[in-house]
Amino acid sequence: MNAATTRTDTIRSGNRVPLRDHVATSIRRYLRDLDGSANADLYEIALRELEIPLFAEVLTHCEGNQSRAAAMLGIHRATLRKKLREYGLV
Repeated sequence: MNAATTRTDTIRSGNRVPLRDHVATSIRRYLRDLDGSANADLYEIALRELEIPLFAEVLTHCEGNQSRAAAMLGIHRATLRKKLREYGLV
């Protein structure tokens, strides 16, 4: 058993649903709503739809401190700043 499996089991036993389960539910719903329509950019759409609220919430949690937010996200501060500009969050 690896660390990720152990963590997931611990979270589930604590009655918390892992983030991946929420994401999977949302993706299933989105695909169902497409109703057979083709969508060639699903990967880019999914990343954007995840990153925007992720960055916004982490920044709020870090009281706007981009260095702390980048550290929490595990990315370089310059990468975070670039993404924030891309998404119009600054």
